[in-house]
Amino acid sequence: MRRILVVGRNPFEAAVLAASAVAGASLIAAGQRPRSVAEAMPPLLQDTWEIALVLAGVVGLVGIYWPGPPLVGVGSELSALVVLGTATTMYAIALFAISGWQALAAGAFITAIGVASWWRTALIVRDLRRLARHHDATEGS
Repeated sequence: MRRILVVGRNPFEAAVLAASAVAGASLIAAGQRPRSVAEAMPPLLQDTWEIALVLAGVVGLVGIYWPGPPLVGVGSELSALVVLGTATTMYAIALFAISGWQALAAGAFITAIGVASWWRTALIVRDLRRLARHHDATEGS
């Protein structure tokens, strides 16, 4: 029988979520922002972006290591990945908008994190839909 809900501790995802929390907290503590963010985003959006990095990292790590009911952990992971996907997409756009091709190396990595976040989000949504269909099918029998 195929697993309906894939729950796991992918080391790449865990490392990216940890890096997100550390980077966001470091930016807040230092009061410094990357030039691309400072030039491309208004101050309120800059603050929101930094907080999003911290929240995505912390909530995501809690979600993937959640010891309780799997749906709670998956829900936390899902919400964190939506926030991380948004924050990294914002940063990638700012990088390329301000620095153009000079941002290629950093921009490629940041874009990859955004794409991976959105991809994992889609996988979780797919699995939750399968779980709901399986639940509906077993409720009727």
